[in-house]
Order: sequence, then structure tokens, then C-alpha cells
Amino acid sequence: MYIHLGGEKIIRASELVAIFDISIEQSSKLSKQFVADAKKRKDVETIGEEEPKSIVVTQNRVYYSPISSSTLKKRGHHFAAY
Repeated sequence: MYIHLGGEKIIRASELVAIFDISIEQSSKLSKQFVADAKKRKDVETIGEEEPKSIVVTQNRVYYSPISSSTLKKRGHHFAAY
């Protein structure tokens, strides 16, 4: 199964590790460091032109998504049942 992250980006549900609200980047030093390390490895992708609302972590990449974390979590839980 697949999860649409916004724009034209779709990932396999099995690759999903975590979904966070974008505010976690400012409120948590650990998450800020995690994203900074991913940026150094060039493993970060911003989806679309809109302001990011969530951070999606997969096995290989980190995505800034314009879709809210609550909407993405609903999509993820829908496929987790299968």
C-alpha cells in the first residue's frame, strides 16, 4: 500500500517510520539534530512549494510535507490495518 505525502510524492506504507508535526523541529533539540544530520547526508526532500506542516521519516529519507501530520497519520493508520 502507498501513502500520498503531497504534491506528486507517494511512499510505500512499509517504509514509514514516523510522522511529526513541523513544530517538533523547534521544540526538540534531538529532532532538530536528526533533521540536520539528514540534511548533511542530503536525505531531506521538501515536497511542493507550500509551507511544510509535517515531517515524515522513512527508512531512507526525511520529507517536509505540506499535509498536516494528523491527516498523514490517518492515512498511515488506514494502511497499517492491512
